[in-house]
Amino acid sequence: MKTARIIYNPTSGREAFKESLAEVLERLEVGGYITSTHATTCAGDATHAAAKACDLGFDLIVAAGGDGTVNEVVNGMAAYDERPALGIIPMGTVNDFAKALHIPPTIDEAVEMIVSGRSARIDIGRMNSKYFINIAGGGKITEVSYEAPSKLKSIIGPLAYYVKGIEMLPKIRSTNVKIEYDDNVFEGKVMLFMLGLTNSIGGFEKLVPDARLNDGKFTLIIVEEASLAEIGHIMTLATRGEHLKHPKVHFFKAEEVDISSFEEVHLNLDGEFGGVLPAHFINLKEHLEVRVPTSFYEEYILTDEEGQ
Repeated sequence: MKTARIIYNPTSGREAFKESLAEVLERLEVGGYITSTHATTCAGDATHAAAKACDLGFDLIVAAGGDGTVNEVVNGMAAYDERPALGIIPMGTVNDFAKALHIPPTIDEAVEMIVSGRSARIDIGRMNSKYFINIAGGGKITEVSYEAPSKLKSIIGPLAYYVKGIEMLPKIRSTNVKIEYDDNVFEGKVMLFMLGLTNSIGGFEKLVPDARLNDGKFTLIIVEEASLAEIGHIMTLATRGEHLKHPKVHFFKAEEVDISSFEEVHLNLDGEFGGVLPAHFINLKEHLEVRVPTSFYEEYILTDEEGQ
């Protein structure tokens, strides 16, 4: 039999996962996995637990929690040459990464998908020495996701980001940056920049409408200096996936990106504070093996025949 390690955040999903743990263990055992568990106790604990699971040679790591838990687990796995497959049980507020992979939202369905779905190799990003699975960004707007209070997120879910965003809009200012992407350069004042790996980011499910999860490239989106009214319009367009048509929005594909500024610019990695500029980003093509629904694999994963 294969071995699996469940790393779960006991506070995610109003502790619903803890109540279902016995059933999850039983289903994984029936599915052919000898399974053990680790409940996280503090920030960063999931990273250490995932690294230990890699050291012990587990075949599968199951991350049960929100995007933060999944990010920590991937940061514990990514540096290893031999890595377990990753399964995800979405238990967070927004679950952007799970939504992008079409992972079912319920515990039972997600576990069934882990057991009977497909394994897909997908890209992840590395920023300096940190890894991310969904998005890296910078600028005042990107601070919304980690400034939205946890209590507010637990009560009203994704709406918390919009509430915080409206509160912060009058304070948003542009920043002078230099962005070198592959063999090109962009210099100027920007409201924000984002490097997307998936199409579901910050509650917006069409922010990167053409994202392919294993093409080896980031989608780089840059929003130039804009008025408050223009920012509001761009955000409205983003809910429909039409923001790339706005003249202040620039859109590129890139494998490697360097960003610098003479100002202090905060960085956001998968919804959490990621440090400050300067930063070097590189796309790690097909670096992560993750369990996904068969229907998703057939529709969204590029194959050799499609020109990779």
